[in-house]
Amino acid sequence: MAAIHARSAMAAPFSLSSAFRNLALSTPKRSFSTTLAPKSNKPLPENVPPYPYGAKQWYKQADTGLYGGSMIRFGNKISDGRNKGKTRRSWKPNVRRKKLYSDALEEHLFIKVTRKALRTIEKEGSLDNYLLGNQPGRIKELGMFGWKLRWQIMQTPKMQEQFQEQRQKMGLPEPQSFEEWIKEREDEVQAKIQERLNIKSETTPRRKGQADPQRMAQLSSQ
Repeated sequence: MAAIHARSAMAAPFSLSSAFRNLALSTPKRSFSTTLAPKSNKPLPENVPPYPYGAKQWYKQADTGLYGGSMIRFGNKISDGRNKGKTRRSWKPNVRRKKLYSDALEEHLFIKVTRKALRTIEKEGSLDNYLLGNQPGRIKELGMFGWKLRWQIMQTPKMQEQFQEQRQKMGLPEPQSFEEWIKEREDEVQAKIQERLNIKSETTPRRKGQADPQRMAQLSSQ
């Protein structure tokens, strides 16, 4: 009897383990995802002029630093072994976080910069010279981050004094502020809207044989 009880006692753990083994530990699949949607890059502040080339549509990471126009490149890896064939692969830009000094801001900035952009900065002599370049290719490779940093540098008192000296040497008048330029553009848009809404001359009935005054004004201007 003692042997029977010992055997039943030894068999109990195995029965418990088999019972736990049959339990399903995997959670049921949900019809929705709890992962947060990827956040888009922050738009430019209202006081900064709009970037002429807009935000990146495919490689949005390039708008968070100075990437110098670098993007992810795709190609094929050719195998020379027994199983010759092509394997799809990609090459990511060489991005580093560097501490660069700005003469206008008079402080060090920690910026994500690619090796390509860093070589251009060293060639230009400083970070400010790189950001203040006015070539279309340079402005296009700045991106949203570089455009915002360029505007901040241009608004510093040191750069404003330098621009003032250049205008005096060239005999140029004082430029408009950004707010004045926006107000002037808004007034022009409102004037065009009012001109198109004024249809009184087109809807007023004319006598038989009388010429259209608007049409005559267009012909005289030509």
